[in-house]
Amino acid sequence: MAAAILRRLNPSGSAAPRVALARAFSDSAEPLTVETSLPFAAHNIDPPSRTVSTTAPELLATFRSMALMRRAEIAADSLYKAKLIRGFCHLYDGQEAVAVGMEAAITRRDAIITAYRDHCLYLSRGGSLVAAFAELMGRVDGCSRGKGGSMHFYKKDANFYGGHGIVGAQVPLGCGLAFAQRYRKEGTVTFDLYGDGAANQGQLFEALNMAALWKLPVVLVCENNHYGMGTAEWRASKSPAYYKRGDYVPGLKVDGMDFLAVKQACKFAKQHVLENGPIILEMDTYRYHGHSMSDPGSTYRTRDEIAGIRQERDPIERVRKLVLAHDLATAQELKDMEKEIRKEVDTAIAKAKESPMPDESELFTNVYVNDCGLESFGVDRKVVRTVLP
Repeated sequence: MAAAILRRLNPSGSAAPRVALARAFSDSAEPLTVETSLPFAAHNIDPPSRTVSTTAPELLATFRSMALMRRAEIAADSLYKAKLIRGFCHLYDGQEAVAVGMEAAITRRDAIITAYRDHCLYLSRGGSLVAAFAELMGRVDGCSRGKGGSMHFYKKDANFYGGHGIVGAQVPLGCGLAFAQRYRKEGTVTFDLYGDGAANQGQLFEALNMAALWKLPVVLVCENNHYGMGTAEWRASKSPAYYKRGDYVPGLKVDGMDFLAVKQACKFAKQHVLENGPIILEMDTYRYHGHSMSDPGSTYRTRDEIAGIRQERDPIERVRKLVLAHDLATAQELKDMEKEIRKEVDTAIAKAKESPMPDESELFTNVYVNDCGLESFGVDRKVVRTVLP
């Protein structure tokens, strides 16, 4: 078996999770043709081909990106239990193929907006581990200066617009981003993510109606992990075929645990919305943790169900099998990569812990625009306590 030589560009832990990989043999850039695990189910549109082209560097980088995300979320679980992360915290482990597959099909000029399960999407957009953990712990070096926490990650220079805590509220905002893209004739698109728990929100259908009328370049992505908080989809939705919910808007159902299927669907969707307006992608995925850290995740589903998904559909293991099947790396080399990732995550956490908490004055920043001159009074409304910047 030909050995793969893996080279990390930045060992500091502050670089983006996506890395360059150099291989010892010359055919590394030759395309590999792989068929998706399942066919796409389509509504009012002809589905894309199941045959997907990839390369050895892409598969190796994908494995590393997803393994890093998985390790980061497991570390966040430990930090939360140690009370270093406070408040709400929603973990993404199990759903990594959606974030990485989507990123593989688009550019950083395209926009992404999501709900509160946002850590890994931030990393996929090039966010650093240090900034991610610093934000989780409420430190000034966080991606939102320690003021957003788990649910409010942002990276404007990569067109990642959060990170929103109100169920479904990001969907109209995403359509607004797409409106701006079309108005400015940028030739870019917005991927507007929401969960199956938000799929019955009225604001989703209002926004979708306007997006269809104006042919906005927006891809509505329903990350269907089958449980809205602790409620199974069949208990909350009369029709859980979310890709058909657009009626007049076409849709695709995608195996969201298959990196290559997600990549193919997102590439297809991007081209479609640039020419025709919105489309809905339903990503059939699964979260291993509970809805949030306050949810054990085992009262409304069985442990056997979770173990079965891990064994049969885990997105990282699927890519591992592809890498091994095509002799792109040895099993030991992949294990060594995972050990390296653990060290990278641990180093990032240690650095994030060194970051200080925000100063008390930060309570008054990023609330109103600068130079508005508003005065803040005490409870007696007589004594001026501070003048807002």
